[in-house]
Amino acid sequence: MRSALLESYFRTNSLVKQQLDSYNRFVEDGMQTVVDRVGTIETNVEGFELKLGKIRVEPPRFYEVKGGYRQITPSEARLRNITYAAPVFLEIVPLFNGIERPTYSDVFIGEIPVMVQSKLCYLSHMTADELIEAGEDPGDPGGYFIINGSERVLVGIEDLVPNKIMTTEETSGTVAKVFSTRYGFRARCVVSRNAEGLLKLEFPATPPDLSFIQLLRILGLETDRQILDAFSDDRVIQNDVLLNLENEPCKTREDAMQTLSKRISPGQPEEFRLSRLDNLIKTYLLPHLGVDEKDMSKKSYYLVRMAQRAIRVANKKLKPDDKDHYANKRVKLAGNLMDELFRYAFQFLTKDIIYQASRADARGRKLQVHTLVRQDTLVDRIRYAMATGNWIAGQTGVSQLLDRTSNLAMMSHTRRVISPLSKKHPHFKARDLHGTHWGKLCPSETPEGPSCSLVKNLATLAQVTKGTPEEEVRGLLDKFGLEREWKG
Repeated sequence: MRSALLESYFRTNSLVKQQLDSYNRFVEDGMQTVVDRVGTIETNVEGFELKLGKIRVEPPRFYEVKGGYRQITPSEARLRNITYAAPVFLEIVPLFNGIERPTYSDVFIGEIPVMVQSKLCYLSHMTADELIEAGEDPGDPGGYFIINGSERVLVGIEDLVPNKIMTTEETSGTVAKVFSTRYGFRARCVVSRNAEGLLKLEFPATPPDLSFIQLLRILGLETDRQILDAFSDDRVIQNDVLLNLENEPCKTREDAMQTLSKRISPGQPEEFRLSRLDNLIKTYLLPHLGVDEKDMSKKSYYLVRMAQRAIRVANKKLKPDDKDHYANKRVKLAGNLMDELFRYAFQFLTKDIIYQASRADARGRKLQVHTLVRQDTLVDRIRYAMATGNWIAGQTGVSQLLDRTSNLAMMSHTRRVISPLSKKHPHFKARDLHGTHWGKLCPSETPEGPSCSLVKNLATLAQVTKGTPEEEVRGLLDKFGLEREWKG
């Protein structure tokens, strides 16, 4: 009975299904999201802009010295030591003084590596007999890339869940932190409560231990009464808030802005100080809530919620969050990793287009879109990361040579999950087998030595979901009348 169920399951589900689904989503939606985020490239040439439109990926091909482009299969890429990649075309419309001139809009911007058996791959549409004729193994599930003739797999990375408040007890006191993530940018924002009950705030590009009350005043809760009303009526919380209000020398929003701006930008002119303070708060403080003026109110109430969690944990009214609980983890698969890499490489492409436009204008040349785009700018960065495993943000070992020792070794490698924690430190709790691993991670398949329990493998029947866009979740919350909950 059990074997019949397993056979039925694997007839419709592959062991590398999560990798294929993740990559397919990146190709269908992820690349377009990155392009839409940029929207328009503003060049240094007066009155000349470039409007970005739809991105399109064609089937894999290779450029022959004699004969031009031709289709290529994975087996040929292995034999000839070349990269199995697909061309990417982007609609770029030039704007001269706000007027569109779509003369040559569909531009070849580079290539992206193709995952074997993904929607872009020719093999995904072939029958078993056609696969044998093409020199492929019909039992090969795919889920890997071919870079310079070598088979490479993108190993899943285990990371803490973004945009969720995690409250823990540390030596410095009780800490409520959130990894606020927006369009690939990640900002660690921390509200801490020390043993005396004083609240401090920390976020990127600012000095540590900023005054929590000062930030609330700047974000719109200007008076003591507004701040007290924003918090819960719980006596424990109100006592801590009153203590912080009593110890805060700045009683108005203007005083708070002056004091905080002098600490962030000491010795600078007032106009520069205030402008930089405003920019830092909008950009680096809880960016997942928004980066506009209208989002300041949401940020203030979110900070209040973080402070309340820290106070309740400090007073034993609430248990600290378990960082090793798997509900507080996310696994970044091939699609997520490719999305990060493409966003990183696309930034360099836009900068290079701006440089090429300035250069062409200085030399008196005609500004033509297809001459401003250099494909190597995008291709080189993607191919280097895939070939070496050196990913963005200093991560190493992300792209690995596929283990072909046996069929089981290959299957295991495509379902591997690595932790970003350092192998040199003990990390006893992170290495322990947790109850929430049941059904998700294999309890016994892990290497011995320094990597023990930092390199794990998904359980045989474990599946990883692709994720859902925030807009859909927010739409459901609004539908069920919970709009105020997520906004506050």
